[in-house]
Amino acid sequence: MLLGIMQGRLLPPVENRIQSFPKDRWAEEFSLAALLGIQTIEWIYEDYGSKENPIATDVGIMRLKELSSQYGIKVLSLCADYFMDYPLLRCSVIQQRERIAKLEWLLERAQQAAIASVVLPFVDHSNIKNEEEIKETISLLQEVLPFAERYQVELHLETDLEPHLFSSLLHRLPHPLLKVNYDSGNSASLGYSISEEFKAYGERIGSVHIKDRLRGGGTVPLGQGDVSFAELAAALQRIDYQRPLILQIARGVSGSEVDWVRENIKTVKTIFKKTDHS
Repeated sequence: MLLGIMQGRLLPPVENRIQSFPKDRWAEEFSLAALLGIQTIEWIYEDYGSKENPIATDVGIMRLKELSSQYGIKVLSLCADYFMDYPLLRCSVIQQRERIAKLEWLLERAQQAAIASVVLPFVDHSNIKNEEEIKETISLLQEVLPFAERYQVELHLETDLEPHLFSSLLHRLPHPLLKVNYDSGNSASLGYSISEEFKAYGERIGSVHIKDRLRGGGTVPLGQGDVSFAELAAALQRIDYQRPLILQIARGVSGSEVDWVRENIKTVKTIFKKTDHS
């Protein structure tokens, strides 16, 4: 099992945000991840701290690579939360052109940093609301995918679309570099069926975020929400998923992040160990 952690989860929250780029302490997480036996960190690129983010400069990427090599912690994926701040949909034509250019730039930076995939969120206020926006999303992705090809970086879509609608979108974009980011908590919150989701697009899943949520509610500690983790583990086993599971877990007590993550790692390993021997 390849275990990863969402950036920032090993440090106290920044300005009480559940998820944010830790601009002042980002380098510390490499040693903490190594201490816990975590193999990879999913990077965050957002508007907050964008100037301090090492992804933005050649010097910063060099430092990131040095830390990765020193501690044996790979940075394989990047969560483009920038597009939560500046959605690609429901904006002016000028704004959309600027944001598409930003995504193309981010793919180039990811390639420079040896990051294999970029998670592109279409959730919450940046979600896809109707068929017209599905068509618009397809159009803009058709424009961006040649850049993904140029830099050989996968694009992983995170959406709140119902399984059949998401499958329809993917069917119209049969590109090998376009994959699905599966978020266990978000799907549980929306009341989606794991079996229906995996039947609809399981073969396109390229990354997985592990968290728990209540149906119609927010993130809660693993096992206290409505995610059927045993069912998820079995579904991932059926598609022979061998990529990292990224822990995007609920926050614990501030200042006790390492101990909290350690407990969550034990929980996840127990779930998948049962599946492996079933």
